[in-house]
Amino acid sequence: MKDIITLGIESSCDETSVAVIKNGREVLSNIIDTQIKIHEKFGGVVPEIASRNHIEAISRVTKMALEEAKITFDNIDAVTPTYGPGLVGALLVGLSYAKGLSYAINKPLVGVNHIEGHIAANYITYKDLKPPFLCMMTSGGNTQIVYVKDYCKFEVLGKTRDDAIGEAFDKVARVIGLGYPGGPKVDKLALNGKPTIELPKVHTDNLDFSFSGIKTAVINLHHKNPDINKEDLCRSFEETVTEMLMGKVKKAIEQTGIKTIALAGGVSANCFIRKEFSELEKTGIKVYMPDLKLCTDNAAMIGAAGYYRFLNGDISDLSLNAVPNLKLGE
Repeated sequence: MKDIITLGIESSCDETSVAVIKNGREVLSNIIDTQIKIHEKFGGVVPEIASRNHIEAISRVTKMALEEAKITFDNIDAVTPTYGPGLVGALLVGLSYAKGLSYAINKPLVGVNHIEGHIAANYITYKDLKPPFLCMMTSGGNTQIVYVKDYCKFEVLGKTRDDAIGEAFDKVARVIGLGYPGGPKVDKLALNGKPTIELPKVHTDNLDFSFSGIKTAVINLHHKNPDINKEDLCRSFEETVTEMLMGKVKKAIEQTGIKTIALAGGVSANCFIRKEFSELEKTGIKVYMPDLKLCTDNAAMIGAAGYYRFLNGDISDLSLNAVPNLKLGE
């Protein structure tokens, strides 16, 4: 069987990334041009600045990806860009470049859902992983439990009713003065803290989440007591949100009978969340966690997801537009 090479292109937020992927599992190159330093001084991503930097970086990053993979455009079987969800201007840069490239080299265009990309990061880390399995998707914009029925078939079993977990991390970090990006800084501070502060947990009858209550509680505590021990506050926050995740995941396992769970998304890099999920293996649950470098936004995961979309015959035409609020399964 002929090897299939996909060119993944990711520009949904503040990383310009291009990757060359073979057969959906092997990374030949994965170049990431991050803008974190640029946005740090603003306390978060500024969409217009992100878009401009994508424009400046996209051609250079593509060239680097091809050179590292030791291939040319002739070797590519499909161009697979992210088309949503994300920041509309940022998405349009990568998607427009991909459409122009697809037309110029006469290779199929395969639009990729960014959330599918995060799930597919596990296929790169674990060559043996195959659907069906459950996925705990945690990122700055999404928190959901996904039933991965097949490589291109998904059912969302539960999702956040308000803030995504990554958004809650970032807002807590901003309020207590940690800055951007918030998640890793909260995680680092929590390592030296103790879970001594009781925080509210929202309980729902189904598998949905709600993080606005705990986020607001942390913010109010800090406003009332600016001298509160930040390490203890971060540790208490981390342990409480992890407990919320674990409770819903265990419920999903009971309801579906599926005993394989994968983590996905930027928040899956959190060391405490990874530790607690690994504990599930003691109960007979198989747990998959992508390599840390594949948790945050990158084009390798997009190229992997694009490979399965390509095999499924999901070819896009040049009218494909960016969809900033794209949902899984759309």
